[in-house]
Amino acid sequence: MGKSKSSYIGPQILNTLLPVALAFFIGGIIILCIGENPIEAYGMMLGKSLFTTRGFLNTLHYASPLLLTGLAIAITFKANIFNMGVEGQLLFGGFFAGIVGASLDLSSPVLEKVICMAIGMACGVLFALVPAILRAYFHVDEMVVTLMLNYAMIKVLEYLSSGPFREAGSGYVCTPTINGSAMFKRLGIDNSRLTMFFFLALAVLLAMTFIFMKTKLGLQITAIGNNPDFAEATGMRVRRKIILLMCISGALAGLAGSGQMMSEKFKYTLTFSGTTGLGWDGMLIALLGRHNPIGILLAAIFFSALKTGADNINMYTSVPKEIVGILQSLIILFLAVQFLDERFGVRARIRKWIGGKEAA
Repeated sequence: MGKSKSSYIGPQILNTLLPVALAFFIGGIIILCIGENPIEAYGMMLGKSLFTTRGFLNTLHYASPLLLTGLAIAITFKANIFNMGVEGQLLFGGFFAGIVGASLDLSSPVLEKVICMAIGMACGVLFALVPAILRAYFHVDEMVVTLMLNYAMIKVLEYLSSGPFREAGSGYVCTPTINGSAMFKRLGIDNSRLTMFFFLALAVLLAMTFIFMKTKLGLQITAIGNNPDFAEATGMRVRRKIILLMCISGALAGLAGSGQMMSEKFKYTLTFSGTTGLGWDGMLIALLGRHNPIGILLAAIFFSALKTGADNINMYTSVPKEIVGILQSLIILFLAVQFLDERFGVRARIRKWIGGKEAA
């Protein structure tokens, strides 16, 4: 039994590390062409992000929303459901958590935070509910619906933040700043940006680990992912489970958005989710972490270290910080190839085709 388990885990670890190693190898060639030492450049980038107290705490801070978006992707992907709307759900949740946070004036800061996070989660669920019902009852492809809704949501929030909810007197498009009592305050450890939101995200990760590994729902997720028709034949209400999983995914994405609002941004702007988008980053993290909660934690910290290390590599070497974007793009490319191979057996088909030609 132990041998069988280790023989399964070994290839999983290799499949996780290989895209990263290939990306760093190609990135190293690019750095050599610039005239810099890739070992020193990578050491500077990751060393200050992971092996200094302040750098590591900042890395954990920026990993907080990535943990949640990675989990939001993983819980649906494990069931062979493709919720591509995590970015829109995060933005929707973050926006209205910010509006509520700027409007509330309660005597309890804890209650304000809970209300803001609950609003964010509710918005995420509301967004996810539409494609979930369409998939469960009308067999509409949820990937297409969620992708289209993402861009619709971006435009709606752009209108709301530049019109009805725009901060009065602001020189750029933004909503009012949330109240200080609704913010997650920095913990003040070594002058880092770390807040309690990271520990909240970590608690959610532990809860999801328990659900995946120890509960009936976790087994049902795996069963639906392997064969939904067989799961339906055994008496499982697959339609309800699809809606439930999409709603959990939306709630996690909405919580990520509200947490980003309350711990980092404090107002909604057109760059609220960053250049690439925290929801899209979550997809990379879920794939890199093999849809496993512990893998997602490690992938989120690694990905966050790349982002925080971008400024260090630009400051202490002549390597432009855009090298981090190149590394991320290469990892995405190799993960996409790996994902397509696992889903559609590309390598097996190529081998079969080559074998057939040789036989002929």
